[in-house]
Amino acid sequence: MSEYEVEFVDRSEREATFLVRGITPAFANGIRRAMIADVPTFSIDTVRVIENSSVMFDEQIGLRLGLVPLTTPLDDFEVGDTVTLSLDVRGPDTAYSGDIVSSDPMVEPADDNIPVIDLKEDQRLEVEADAVLDTGREHAKHQGGVAVAYRHLQRVEVVGDREEFADEEPQILRGVIEEAEAEHATGDAENGDLVPAETFDNDLTQRYPGKDLEVHDVDNAFVFSVETDGSFSVDELVTRAVGTLDDRATELKEAVQL
Repeated sequence: MSEYEVEFVDRSEREATFLVRGITPAFANGIRRAMIADVPTFSIDTVRVIENSSVMFDEQIGLRLGLVPLTTPLDDFEVGDTVTLSLDVRGPDTAYSGDIVSSDPMVEPADDNIPVIDLKEDQRLEVEADAVLDTGREHAKHQGGVAVAYRHLQRVEVVGDREEFADEEPQILRGVIEEAEAEHATGDAENGDLVPAETFDNDLTQRYPGKDLEVHDVDNAFVFSVETDGSFSVDELVTRAVGTLDDRATELKEAVQL
């Protein structure tokens, strides 16, 4: 478990698909859970309503504000820290997340175009709010990893030719395959390449036409699909999550030695 390999299949600021080799299913699930529950983000927790003449109750406004992702520079804050924000919009207008003003420029809405409420003529929404840094373990609104999943890396084996007049039903597969039958495959991938199933419309019969196939899981190799809400980059989410596992392991080791 001390040695493992990481290879990115697809990567952007907020989304990534990557392969990790050399880990057990339990450890893969631990990484997933850590990305969901252990990496803290800022989220609006307390709202003070100064004026609300809109058609929404104060509680509904508070719920919507709590769901606005906020940028979270983890190196500069600790769990429990708070930042004050404000929102003041008059109708006729739509209040967006970009209208929220923060007392700290490092903590602000991750997206500017999230609608909060549509205000009609003579309506006004003015609030102050406190955003607190906490983890998804305490509340789902603090989950920076909004979509985190993993599955086995898979390998396709050609076991023969399909019968001449046999119906070629779609053979659907999700995730990523490690190419091992390049000579039978459409496309230009070579053996050993990682091929997302989306590139052949998730249908193996399109990638290996006329072939009988078997699909096998690759032992101790897992493909993660991760998306963040914009609180931080997907790279930081993953590294911070693994860091929390390391911290827990160290605490357990020290406790056992006592």
